[in-house]
Amino acid sequence: MSTKNSNQAYPIGTPGVPWGNVEKLHWFQQQTIKRSYLDEVVTKIETLKNDFEVEQYGSLQYTLADGKENTYSLFAVKTQSFDVNKPTVLITGGVHGYETSGVQGALRFALTKASKYADRFNIVILPCLSPWGYETINRWNVDAIDPNRSFYQNSPAQESAQAMAYVYGLGAEPLVHIDLHETTDTDNSEFRPALAARDAIEQKSWNIPDGFYGVGDTLRPQPMFQKAIIESVKKVTHIAPADDDGKLIGVPLEQFGVINYACKELGLCAGLTNAKYVTTTEVYPDSPLVDDENCTLAQVAVITGGLDYVIDVENL
Repeated sequence: MSTKNSNQAYPIGTPGVPWGNVEKLHWFQQQTIKRSYLDEVVTKIETLKNDFEVEQYGSLQYTLADGKENTYSLFAVKTQSFDVNKPTVLITGGVHGYETSGVQGALRFALTKASKYADRFNIVILPCLSPWGYETINRWNVDAIDPNRSFYQNSPAQESAQAMAYVYGLGAEPLVHIDLHETTDTDNSEFRPALAARDAIEQKSWNIPDGFYGVGDTLRPQPMFQKAIIESVKKVTHIAPADDDGKLIGVPLEQFGVINYACKELGLCAGLTNAKYVTTTEVYPDSPLVDDENCTLAQVAVITGGLDYVIDVENL
């Protein structure tokens, strides 16, 4: 697991001074395209059109660092014959674009497992909320804003605002919301130092957990739901142990493999609805014990384990 200090000097800005527009532009100009949203995400969404309703719910228009204009279309994948009288499941991925298995896990679930649950649920999948972040392998958007701290009214992040508008327009409050994420070594080596520099704040260092863990909502913890997810995932990959202080990423353990966050207060994607059952996944793709396929399958196991539990306890 990574222990790199997040308080290392960052090459942009002046220590102790929050970034202004000049520093944010400097940061943006250093970002480069490393992979293709079209090839790795959109083409897979296209293959789902025979079995799902695929809707474009928005678009993001950016002038990229090379000066070229680019438009990213945002897509939702829905089970057919949406019925507001059925419980609705919301699955979100790619809120942080660099967290690859969240995007690919959402798509893999649609391709391989969603049909099993379509008679009981409306299933709505937003597989990649942050396509520029996906292409540049980034946590932030082009304005150096973290979309996963921006799910609130008058959001400054286009990615968050457009996702919220779409979900609120469905006309059905989700019963379940599963938000797919990863915790990577670059959280300590790049993204936390960048945050410390951007906001001129100290960032405490913690070990990156080696293994999967889940994050519940402090207002809706649903410990048995979280436990069912852990039981499902551990059939696929290993669960992260707590550190010597009984914590994961600085937060006290609620149960094996689970911590709780104040999702609404922090503006997290997991807080965008009032779903009864909500969780945020955290896969660790840098572990020597896993590969890309294992990480994708772990995300699928979260969804199936969670939905199987809800079917049982809600008598669906």
